[in-house]
Amino acid sequence: MSSNPARTLTFAEAFDLPLSVDLKTAARAFAVCPATAYRLIRLGRFPCRVMRLGHQYRIPTASLMRALGVENLPVYAADIEAGAEAAALAQDDMEEQEDGQ
Repeated sequence: MSSNPARTLTFAEAFDLPLSVDLKTAARAFAVCPATAYRLIRLGRFPCRVMRLGHQYRIPTASLMRALGVENLPVYAADIEAGAEAAALAQDDMEEQEDGQ
C-alpha cells in the first residue's frame, strides 16, 4: 500500500464527514491511493463496509470510523481545534514559568 502523508485525512476532517463518503475520501483516511482502494474492494479486503450505488462506491462514515479505531462519539472539529489551541497555550504558559525561575 502506498501512502502520501500530505493527502491523509486529518483528525478534524474525519469528524466533519457526512453520513457516507466516496471511495477517494475513504482511501485518504486509510492513507492509500484510490487505485489500491479499488483493488482491495475487488479482493474483498477493504477494511470497512462498502456500498455500490450505481457506478460509484460509498462508504458509511460510521463503518469508516470504526475501522480507523475511532469511537462514534459526538465530537466536533471546532471542539478539537479549540482543545488543541488551549493545550498549546497551556504549554506556552508552562514554558514561560520555567524560564522565569
